[in-house]
Amino acid sequence: MRYSKYFILDILLYFALYIGYINKIQKHVALYNISHISLIYLISLILSKALKIPITDIKAIVLTADRMEENMSHVAIPLFDGESYDLWAVRIQTYLEGLDLWEAVEEDDVPLSENPTVAQIKAHKEKKTRKAKAKSCLFAGVSQMIMTRIMTLKSPKEIWEYLKAEYEGNEKIRGMKVLNLIREFEMQRMKESETIKEYSNKLLRIANKIKLLGKEFLDSRLVEKILVTMLERY
Repeated sequence: MRYSKYFILDILLYFALYIGYINKIQKHVALYNISHISLIYLISLILSKALKIPITDIKAIVLTADRMEENMSHVAIPLFDGESYDLWAVRIQTYLEGLDLWEAVEEDDVPLSENPTVAQIKAHKEKKTRKAKAKSCLFAGVSQMIMTRIMTLKSPKEIWEYLKAEYEGNEKIRGMKVLNLIREFEMQRMKESETIKEYSNKLLRIANKIKLLGKEFLDSRLVEKILVTMLERY
């Protein structure tokens, strides 16, 4: 089966985006004082020769991937001010996954073994850098009040576990939150001034809060609530 050159270019784009090809290679060649633009040209030339595709097409793809990866770093970090922890936790985890930093939060700190190889030293340094970036994101993602509580914690994993224990609460607390939300859901009635969309969105927000606390909430229950409590004129 033969694929068009533009199909191959699409594959290249997603591949370059996924691994951050340009930035990762540049780290290794920084000692040789190779500029960013020269590096892009070099990679484009290699891919052009290998795939027999005009170098201008390759350069366009690689430059696009480079810009899209750079733009990702400018996405606003979700801010946590002490309210709605469950929602913030989902958002900040997704944000860190997008930057390929979530594993740095989950992993424990592992010290270097005695007499490490060059490869082990390099891998350890890369992990340390990623953990520092993840820690920086978590610090930037909380309010000043919460920052004062976590500023002495050393690793991103410690910060994450502290916030989870402090604001998510134990099973009993979460159970009480679920009960209160279910009670709030059951008490909802559609107002004369509300549209069906406004009313259904209000019910959906409550249902999503319940789900974020780990409680199953069927969509059929939401639909039934809307049908039973909507105003007669509908």
